Amino acid sequence: MKQLGAEVDIQEGYVVARAGRLRGTRIVTDMVTVTGTENLVMAAVLAEGVTVIENAAREPEVIDLCQCLNAMGAKIEGAGTSHLTIEGVKALHGAEHTVIADRIEAGSFFVAAVVTQGDILVTHCEPHHMDAVLDKLREAGATLDVGQDWVRVRMTGRPKPVSIRTAPHPGFPTDMQAQFMTMNCFAEGTSSVTETIFENRFMHVPELMRLGARIAIDGHTAVVEGVQSLTGATIMATDLRASASLVIAALAAKGTSTVDRIYHLDRGYERMEEKLRALGADIVRVQG
Repeated sequence: MKQLGAEVDIQEGYVVARAGRLRGTRIVTDMVTVTGTENLVMAAVLAEGVTVIENAAREPEVIDLCQCLNAMGAKIEGAGTSHLTIEGVKALHGAEHTVIADRIEAGSFFVAAVVTQGDILVTHCEPHHMDAVLDKLREAGATLDVGQDWVRVRMTGRPKPVSIRTAPHPGFPTDMQAQFMTMNCFAEGTSSVTETIFENRFMHVPELMRLGARIAIDGHTAVVEGVQSLTGATIMATDLRASASLVIAALAAKGTSTVDRIYHLDRGYERMEEKLRALGADIVRVQG
C-alpha cells in the first residue's frame, strides 16, 4: 500500500492508514498471498495510472474478485496468472455478480463423510476448483462421483494414509490441511502433513491428541500414525480451519465431545451444525 502512495503506520497495535488517490506502480510480493493480492487489486482499480502485481495469487477467489470488479467497470487483466495488470479508473458502478461456491466448506464436508464412513452429496459447488483435494480423497480410498456442480463422496472402511504438502493454488490448499490431518488420524497406516504456507498452523494437533490421536511434529511436518478410533473429550478450537477439523474428529470419535470457542468456526461455516444434523449427525450448539 505504501508503494501505491498510502501512509500506513502501526499505532498501539492498530494499523492506521491514510491516502488520497493512490498512484499506480509495479509491485512484487515477497510470497504468494491471497488476501494480499485481493487488497492490492481493490486498491489499484481506483488508483491513477497502471499497477502491475507480480507473484500474484492464482486462487479461484482472486479470479472471482477480479471478474466482479471488471463487471463494475475495473480494468484488470491476467486474473488466474501470477501477473496482474490493472489500469486505474475514476469510479466503479453497480453490477450483478454471483459469488463462487466455497471450496473449503465443500471439502470439509467431503472429509466428514470419509471419517464417518458415510455417503454425502454436495451440490452447488465447483469441482474444477478442488482437483487437488478430490485427488487426495481418491487416494484415501473414497469413491467419488463428480458432476458439473456436484460431488458425491462414499466411504466404506478406514481411509488409507495420505501424505500432503500445502502449496499455493493449484496445489493442495493450506485451508484443508487440518481436515486432512484429522482424516489421517483414522487411517490404516502412517502419513505426513507438511505446511509450507503459514507458521504455527499445527495448533489443532494437541487437541486431536486429547482425543487419542498419535501425531509427532518435526518443524513444518506432522507425522500421523492412524489409530482404530478416537475417544470423545473436551477440546478447544484455536482458529477457523482447526475448529472444523475438531468438529469432524468429534463426529467419528467414540462417546461425546465438546468443542469450545466455536466462534472461530462461524467465521467460515454458516450453520455447520445444522447441515451436519441434517446428514444424521448427533450435534447441538450449546449457548453460553
